[in-house]
Amino acid sequence: MKIVSESSERERGVTRRGLMGAGLAALTLTGCNSTATEAPMFGAAAPTPPPTPAAPAATGPTVGEALGSGPVRVGMILPLTQNGAPSPVGASMRNAAQLAIEDYAGPYITLMIQDDHSTPDGAAQAAQADIGAGAELILGPVYATDVRQAASVAKAAGKPMIAFSTDASVASPGVYLLSFLIEGYVDRIAEFAVSRGKKSFAVMAPQSEYGNIALAEFQQTAGRLNTPVVVIARYAPGDANSAAQQVAAVGNQIDALFIPEQAEGMPAVATALATNGIKTQLLGTGVWNDPRVLRLPQLQGAWFAAPASEGFNSLKQRYKAKFGSEPVRLASLSYDAVTLAAALGRNAESGRYAPAALTSVSGFNGADGVFRFRAEGTNERGLAVMEIDDNAATVISPAPRSFAAG
Repeated sequence: MKIVSESSERERGVTRRGLMGAGLAALTLTGCNSTATEAPMFGAAAPTPPPTPAAPAATGPTVGEALGSGPVRVGMILPLTQNGAPSPVGASMRNAAQLAIEDYAGPYITLMIQDDHSTPDGAAQAAQADIGAGAELILGPVYATDVRQAASVAKAAGKPMIAFSTDASVASPGVYLLSFLIEGYVDRIAEFAVSRGKKSFAVMAPQSEYGNIALAEFQQTAGRLNTPVVVIARYAPGDANSAAQQVAAVGNQIDALFIPEQAEGMPAVATALATNGIKTQLLGTGVWNDPRVLRLPQLQGAWFAAPASEGFNSLKQRYKAKFGSEPVRLASLSYDAVTLAAALGRNAESGRYAPAALTSVSGFNGADGVFRFRAEGTNERGLAVMEIDDNAATVISPAPRSFAAG
């Protein structure tokens, strides 16, 4: 792992709908006194284990499915089943975790994977079992209500969590979110639009939790950037025409329109835009990186923020070769979390998963680019800006490769 230069649907609704776009090429980490450690590129053989274990081996039996042979035990809570049936999301994230173990993490951690059955009680029980079996860190769960329940168990035991919910309200000190947060998308696209000379905005937002979160963040960011939001038009999902009429009425008073809509809702929105003759710069979030959006004629030329795609594409190819299917977009988060747990787990110090290590100002470099955890548990990601052109997404502003200090 190379060092990164220091210079350089609330509740279940949001997070289930937010299984968005979200291997690890080279996980990068640093701390104030850390030294560089190289993680292998995709396809490289697992490194030889260090001659001296990073920590004394935990005693007692493991729980769930155990992967890896390292001395540091890490729990992982995934929705492997839902309503009694296998969950494609959980299965894909489990498989990505296996790839991370085989590529890099196996000699350093023992990963204990448990099914929370997509329920809060199941998540709490899984967290209790992991901690009882000696887990020093919990990875997961995915859904917001499940994270809350598991976090209450982990906090009582003094163990940190790296969870995958997109609901920032479940983050807190010691409960870190590795997910693709709506707020990050909004900040990036608004800041980019202003940098390209956009001086006034309108918003068309669905009456949904996703829309509520995105709208609140956009208003806050626009205020910080001193750019007016001329009109805010809300609409019931699937009924965007009245909102489009409100936007059309302000005419040339705006030069960009932000639409925080999911991919499945965008065809109806595109029809409303065309019906009302709206021709302005369209802005969106990472959920637009979807063929259902990219092929819409009215969305050609639109901008949206999203993670760089190279790392996920590499993971997808290797995943498909091994498991015979394509991973869900969240698979890269699972891969990154397991690799990060192993990278920090190599540290023989007792504080390997302490807040100071997890919230390094320089951050980490994973499959989806650079990221760092904030002290309150949310994250900051280096995102690219894409333009929809000829039914494809083209990068017009690359994702940063490092964070400025602070």
